[in-house]
Amino acid sequence: MTQIVYFSTKSGNTRRLVEKLQRDAQRIPFESGESLPVATEPYVLIFPSYGGGEVKGAVPKPVIHFLNDERNRRHLRGVIGAGNTNFGTAYCLGAHIVARKCQVPLLHCFELLGTPEDVAIIYQELDRV
Repeated sequence: MTQIVYFSTKSGNTRRLVEKLQRDAQRIPFESGESLPVATEPYVLIFPSYGGGEVKGAVPKPVIHFLNDERNRRHLRGVIGAGNTNFGTAYCLGAHIVARKCQVPLLHCFELLGTPEDVAIIYQELDRV
């Protein structure tokens, strides 16, 4: 079973979606003083985009720090992005950037805390990876 690693802001929207999945999950800490997890098995990364639609800053810094560890990049199997459709073409931009840079598939994008349909799609994608 593919594990989940996720980053959630203080709003907790991404965390709430991950909880709905009822799967093994590790959280990338919001605060920089906390230690980052190290992936030891295949996982899918779920995180929201930052930056208000700008490329610079679209990937949250804790996610960048997590992916800077080669062990974490090696086990990455796919990306799921959270975003806000109000940002138009920049919707889930951070997830697109990570998927392209790490050469893994972008499995799904969902808005804010997701819908029951998003949860069903993500279940399917996790089982497929």
